[in-house]
Amino acid sequence: MKLSIVLITHNEERNLGRTLESVKPLLTDGDAEIIIVDSGSTDRTLEIAHSHSVKVFVEEWKGFAAQKNSALDKASGDWVLSLDADEEVSPELAGDIQGAMKTQRKIEELQGVPSDTSDAVRAINQVHLDSGVPLTRFTFGFWIPRKNHFLGRWMKHGGYWPDPKLRLFRRGSARFENRLVHEDVKLEGKAGNLKGALIHHSYPTVSDYLEHMNRYSSLGAEMVEARGPVRFTAFNLTLRPLATFIYNYILRLGFLDGKEGFLLHVNHSIYVAWKYAKAWERSQTTPV
Repeated sequence: MKLSIVLITHNEERNLGRTLESVKPLLTDGDAEIIIVDSGSTDRTLEIAHSHSVKVFVEEWKGFAAQKNSALDKASGDWVLSLDADEEVSPELAGDIQGAMKTQRKIEELQGVPSDTSDAVRAINQVHLDSGVPLTRFTFGFWIPRKNHFLGRWMKHGGYWPDPKLRLFRRGSARFENRLVHEDVKLEGKAGNLKGALIHHSYPTVSDYLEHMNRYSSLGAEMVEARGPVRFTAFNLTLRPLATFIYNYILRLGFLDGKEGFLLHVNHSIYVAWKYAKAWERSQTTPV
């Protein structure tokens, strides 16, 4: 069964090489492809991509969900693994992915799904209609736990682990929801779980996280403001961020992640304040 590995990039020279090296075990049988949709990188991202025999497409930035869906549309594999450029596939996860795909192919054979089909999802649905085989016999996607690293430390508490992400799915069974930020995959069909983890090298420095906070709080503010005008209130700007810190750092045991955990949760609470401050600002300037 063919696997398509898809990514979107923009100035990811610091991360991309590590990501592409991590997926090499998935390419050993030659029946796989890597697809990158780049939005105009000005660093060595494209050079690194081409050195790994990647199919590269350069497109204008359309937003996270639209860009990722564009990458999905270019995939030709039976299964798709969607990655961020700062993620790394652990050896355990690579083995799990290969095992899951082989197991699903055996299930398809037992249920009479043709092996030469170019559209397994359609073929499975046809078998369901013709023979009455329940669709629950087939798994259409898999949740993958993700290890988030902050300042080089794995965040094991505070809601950052196991942080399951639906990233492996049959081509044609899933799309990214149209959201400005924190876009999720919407899957049509049953999902299973893998044990091997994605390793997320998200914020190696405080400066990286501050840049992330600024960018994502602006996108989050746009989503908040789209639901209706936002008032300038103590609840949004002080109590909501404080409640976020107490919930994640204390109740969800974020304090067990040491000084890195403290910095992460303090800054995340500030991010919440920024988001609602920006949403209020947008409400003052958005025409009625």
